[in-house]
Amino acid sequence: MTLDMQLLGRQAQAAARQLRTCPREAKDAALLAIAAALESQRAAILAANATDLADGQAAGLTPALLDRLSLQGRLEGIAADVRRVAELTDPVGHEFEAKTLPNGLRVRKRRVPIGVLGVIYEARPNVTVDVAALALKTGNAVILRGGSETLRSNVALVEVIRGALAEAGLPLDAVQLITEADRRYVTELLRLDKYVDMIVPRGGNALHTLCREQGTIPVITGGIGICHLYVDHTANLAAAVDVIQNAKVQRPSVCNALDTLLVEEAIAAEFVPAVVNRLAQDGVTFRADEAATRLAGNHPAVQPAGEGDWDTEWLSLILGIRVVPGLDEAIEHIQTHSTAHSDGILSTDPAAIARFLDEIDSAAVYVNASTRFTDGSQLGLGAEIAISTQKLHARGPMGLEELTTYKWIVEGDNHVRP
Repeated sequence: MTLDMQLLGRQAQAAARQLRTCPREAKDAALLAIAAALESQRAAILAANATDLADGQAAGLTPALLDRLSLQGRLEGIAADVRRVAELTDPVGHEFEAKTLPNGLRVRKRRVPIGVLGVIYEARPNVTVDVAALALKTGNAVILRGGSETLRSNVALVEVIRGALAEAGLPLDAVQLITEADRRYVTELLRLDKYVDMIVPRGGNALHTLCREQGTIPVITGGIGICHLYVDHTANLAAAVDVIQNAKVQRPSVCNALDTLLVEEAIAAEFVPAVVNRLAQDGVTFRADEAATRLAGNHPAVQPAGEGDWDTEWLSLILGIRVVPGLDEAIEHIQTHSTAHSDGILSTDPAAIARFLDEIDSAAVYVNASTRFTDGSQLGLGAEIAISTQKLHARGPMGLEELTTYKWIVEGDNHVRP
């Protein structure tokens, strides 16, 4: 089957024009219908997902990818997130920065949808629902292209979503899925600038590079996290172990999971063995510098860090540990190796905390908290379309407001420019 990408683009643009003036009540009704349909058609969705999982196992996908692919035990939470999006304030139509100029012109800005989004993602069928919900809430249409390994799951989910749209009286083409696995459709989507207003890739570095190099549409990049926590001598060490365990173990396959632990030298003799002994019980293995390896006492879960380990997003139960003399070296390490996603400090020293917050320029910077909170739902956005690590338009979890732009409203009394 050959897909007509131009047709998909025209359909998405037409749907976006209808959604632009759609009242909040209609959009929220559609979201609630989607949430209900996810639950009522749970069996069909999970059956499709189980087939994708079985094929993925047979193809040798890593445990991290299989975890991302799985909807088992997660569908109820996904539906709950859709309902939370429906409850959130709709930013579309909000007016701000109103003023009257000396010449009497009355000007203000009004939030409006971006238009048509193209979202490319890998092995995460939950993204299908998150993106659809956020796009609909903000009056945007979306063209989705998931990975081939999750095609059956995505087809099942989009069928449910489009059925709910029909029930709510919204245009079906507000949510479209590229159902062919051929990679040429990714390139065609990236060049569909006549119809698509923004591209959002969610995947590895290769995908982000492809989108930047091949696209003729603005691209929001991010979602690749080499995340750090630095522990200094003033930290509550018992609590710090709990935070580190959560950041590494709670869900190791995601971009906000901890990758590298930096430990101040003054506490390393006590703290490194405590971390290794606790996290090894969860199946964590370690890539440690010379000092941390020595302090771990030849623990079987610890091996010396190799070249490139500090620049690796593990996405698994592997944690790098490095002992540093102090804050200067911790900041330097993070500035050198971080992807500007999520980095934090565990400390009770106000001066150290203030300096860390000033000098670490990541999308999310933490004080005495797990990096796992870099998530749209956790930070009160309801859901997220992506986590941006760039500096233009949006940074961090992208929720509703980040899916809007604004236009100037200028009102006069038959004004002419002198």
